[in-house]
Formats: sequence, C-alpha cells, structure tokens
Amino acid sequence: MTVAPLVQQPLLAAVAHARALLDQVADLQPLYLSVTEKEQLLLESARLAAQVDELRLRTLADASDVAQAHGARDAGAWLAHAAQLDPAAARADLHLADALQTRPLVAAAMRTGAVNAAQARVIAAAVDDLPEQLGPDLRADAEARLVDYAGEFGPADLRRLGRRILDVLAPQIAEKEEAKRLEAEEAAARDRATLTFRNLGDGRSRMSGVLPTSAIERLKGYLDAHTNPARHTSDNDDTDTDATDPEADPGAGPAEDANPDVARSPFHRRRAWAFMDLLELLDPDHLPEHGGDATAVTVTISLDQLRADLATAGLLTGEGEETISATEARRLACQARIIPVVLDGRGRVLDLGRSARLFQPAQRTAIRLRDHHCRAEGCTIPARWCHLHHLDPWSSGGTTDLDLAVTLCGHHHQRIHDHRYTHQRLPDGDIRFHRRN
Repeated sequence: MTVAPLVQQPLLAAVAHARALLDQVADLQPLYLSVTEKEQLLLESARLAAQVDELRLRTLADASDVAQAHGARDAGAWLAHAAQLDPAAARADLHLADALQTRPLVAAAMRTGAVNAAQARVIAAAVDDLPEQLGPDLRADAEARLVDYAGEFGPADLRRLGRRILDVLAPQIAEKEEAKRLEAEEAAARDRATLTFRNLGDGRSRMSGVLPTSAIERLKGYLDAHTNPARHTSDNDDTDTDATDPEADPGAGPAEDANPDVARSPFHRRRAWAFMDLLELLDPDHLPEHGGDATAVTVTISLDQLRADLATAGLLTGEGEETISATEARRLACQARIIPVVLDGRGRVLDLGRSARLFQPAQRTAIRLRDHHCRAEGCTIPARWCHLHHLDPWSSGGTTDLDLAVTLCGHHHQRIHDHRYTHQRLPDGDIRFHRRN
C-alpha cells in the first residue's frame, strides 16, 4: 500500500519553487547581458524583492503563535535569533508588518512589486501622522495618492510629499496642522536632544549626539564660515570632498592658499578643526558659570615643567584628571584662563595660581584691525577667524598687552606651540617658522 504525498501548502510551495529556480541560475554571471537586459534584470529583481518582503511581513504580522511556541518576546525577536538578523531591523519589520494590516493599498502594491519596503514605511508613517479629524475616507485617499506617487519617487521624496499631502486633501486646515506639527517636532527635538562623550584612551574622545536641526544648521554655518569651504562641496558630512585643485575649486579661499595641508584635508576633518577653534574663541566672560569659570583650564604641574619644551600636565576634567602635554597647556593658556596648580612630591597643592586675563574685546578689535590677517609668513586667513597669541607666553610670566599679542590662525597657533618648530618674528611683524633638524 502506498501513501500519497502530502500536498505542500501553497505559500511554502511558492517560496520553495522560487528558491529552486534561483538555484538553477546560481552559477550564471550577468557579464554577457546587454545593457537593456541588465536594466531589466535589476528592476525585476528589485520588484521580486518587494514581493518577497511583503510575504515575509504578511506572515510576521500573524506569527505571534510562533513567538509563544518559543517563549520569545515577539515574532520579530524570534526571527532575528533564528535567521541571524539584526534585532533592530527585525523590530522595525514587525512594526511595518502591523502597519500594513491597516494599510491594504500599500500591502497590495508591495505584492505586485510596485512599492518597496522603504517606500511602504514612509507611506504608512505619513498616513498615521495625519490629523484625526480627517476621517477614514480622506486617509484612504492619502494612502492611494502616495502609493501612486511611489511609481515616480523614492523614500526621501515620498516623505516630503507625505508631509504636504494635506495641501491636496484638505487645504483649508493644512497650514494650521503644519504649524502644529512643526511646533510639536521642535519641542520633541529639544526634549529628546542628546550629547554624549566617551574617552577613547588614546588622546581622543568621541562626541555623539542628536540635536534639533536648527541648532545643527546654525553650528554648520559657523563652522563652514570658519573653514571657508569650497562652493561645490556637498553639505553631506559623509560625502564631503576634498578641495585639492584650485582651478576646479573656484571657492578655494585663504585657508587653502595659506596651508596646502588644510586644502588636502577632507571637509569633515576641516569642520572638526573649526569646531575646536570655535571652542577656544568663546569668551568665558559671557558664559554661565558651572563650578567656576566654564573655560578655566586647571593644570597640575610645576611652572618649570610648564615652561619646558617636553613635559606633561594634568588636566582636570569632570571625570577626574587627564594627561596632556605642556605644549597643549601653553597653547590653551593663550585662549582660555589657565590655573596652574603646583604640587609637591606627594601630590599636595602647594600653590594655586591666579587666573590670567584673556584679551578684552577692545584689545581684540584693536589687534585685528592692526594685523588684518594671520601673521604667519604668507598666511592670509582673515583676522576674524584667528586666535590671539601671547608673544611673551603667559606661562613664562608674560602679560596680556597689545604689543605682546599677534594674530594667528588655528593651524599656525598650533605650530607656534609645537616644540618641533622654531619661529622668529620678522621686521614687518610676521612670524617665520623653521622645522627643527
């Protein structure tokens, strides 16, 4: 007696058949396809991927019993573990799967390959964000319009269209609702802003955060003005290009002319340097106090060490003490208040030096009117982007006087404190640098 084979469930059979067909072409390369054939293969495989995604999401939305059978938190968590997927992506898929249960037009478009998963997320979110008073009919109309737009627009453009869909559906309330949405977004952006710091242990620290877009754009404006970026440089931090060719870079300015090293540096690096310069240009007299002067630099070192070419200093931070070079301490002394804490052999405080005065606003104005630009020989960085340097270092007993100050850009201010270089002041007041042998 023979037993007839069980008929395989159609969904499983479809997946098995599709995989079997792909197995048949697994070793074939598209090298000899024509351009038209490659275009067709890319587009059709993208549509196939959307259809497969929809089937997976459709199943995921109805797979709570799978999670229960395995004691998992939800079906997304089980799938992430069983298929070695990214848990965050699996959670996002579960959220989209649930959303598609109430977005039949989006789900139907995915089943035909007309809408991909990224577009579906955007459309579902846009419809969910519509005001409650619109009612189901207008929501369905919005969903249908956005699905139709998906044939022409990618996720980013769809997101923008979704934010403005009320202009088409209900123009009488669009502006008011847009204002309410923007106010809510801005309040949430401020409430949820984060900024964290982590010491990497190699002289660097990582700063990461999420801030309101308006604050970031303001910061970018300050930094870009300081770096004098090329006009053709992208605003995308991840894809900023180098400004290396003066003829191909009509926006190249004094920073590039004066310092080829800066010109060859990626824009994101120049922004980082500009950010460091910006911090040092802040006037502590206009900052709120938090346990004292916000920009006070407290170094635990003897004054003899502070004056030496090669020495170290302890920099007091919110988390304890970090070690910096005496060179860096001397450079900071030009811009920020520095408090030398002299210790004995057992680390006890013997003397707490008084804070040195920064150059005052009137002095800064007078010095910059006098110098016009960085006084390093050949450098043309405008004075408004420069630091003020004590020619007679404060760490050696110098004073904050007009005649003993010189304007230096961030690059040359670093160099004048670099013990690998010597410098001399020329008769015209410029500073000439020489690398030590």
